[in-house]
Amino acid sequence: MTASHVPVMVREVLDFLSPAPGAVSLDTTLGGGGHGFAVLEAIQPSGVLIGCDRDVDAVNLARRRLAPFGPSVRLHHTHHSEIKKIVAQEGFDSVDSVLFDLGLSSIQLDLPGRGFRIDSSDPLDMRMDQSGGPTAADLINALPEKDLANLIYEFGEERKSHAIARAIGRARARRPLERCDELAAVVVSVAARSGGGGRGKRWRIHPATRTFQALRIAVNREMDTLEGTLRDAVDLLRPGGRIVVISFHSLEDRIVKHLFRELAAGRGEGGSLEILTRKVVRPSREEVESNSRSRSAKLRAAEKREDA
Repeated sequence: MTASHVPVMVREVLDFLSPAPGAVSLDTTLGGGGHGFAVLEAIQPSGVLIGCDRDVDAVNLARRRLAPFGPSVRLHHTHHSEIKKIVAQEGFDSVDSVLFDLGLSSIQLDLPGRGFRIDSSDPLDMRMDQSGGPTAADLINALPEKDLANLIYEFGEERKSHAIARAIGRARARRPLERCDELAAVVVSVAARSGGGGRGKRWRIHPATRTFQALRIAVNREMDTLEGTLRDAVDLLRPGGRIVVISFHSLEDRIVKHLFRELAAGRGEGGSLEILTRKVVRPSREEVESNSRSRSAKLRAAEKREDA
């Protein structure tokens, strides 16, 4: 089974990372290796890309895609919270650039059985690392309604979270919710009752989008380690090195923005960063038209100060 993977904002990533021949670059969220391929082209002939991803399907796809670069590619199936460990394993104590492309990849959306697509009949899985841990179905069918409402509100920023949780409670009382389309139908029923349209309605953004986002974040504990990993990435940067972070929802972007400001202002890390993006950078209109999944992307970049 193959999956398409279209990396977002590749030109902007290269502009801000400014990769040069011989550089050591760290890709903390490989996906299908699209960004990694572009970086590798820029850092040859002697550069090295160290990459990791918690999703084994992504690592396998990236390994195939980046195979032409041979020993310049060092890939690891692990979570980005392990970046200091894997950089040390590859024999380096610092890197020239770090990239985070956060959120859901095209691979996870396109491969059947992963449980991320709202309109699919796939099992409600949503684990980026399918080797263990609770699934979205486990949370949906086990959490008390109050806890479920809080989860949907906190991680999905969904104003109808309590109504959605009550509707899920009624539905699972009849039988467990096990498929993506079953959960989506429950959320659509809430939207319909509140005037958001019913069956056959076309939405700019599907009513279940925020609920699915919240469950994915909770299942994968995406917020738990992000700030700590970003700090590790800054620690790993050589003076003059650059970090680029692409996020896809406001929760992630808020963490990135506040941390960059903290480190640039000197609190905690002694003014170690210079922010390169005073405002968040968004994809071009042309990119959004050709790749609708890039619509929500937000890019921030910073450079480690020479005296840090």
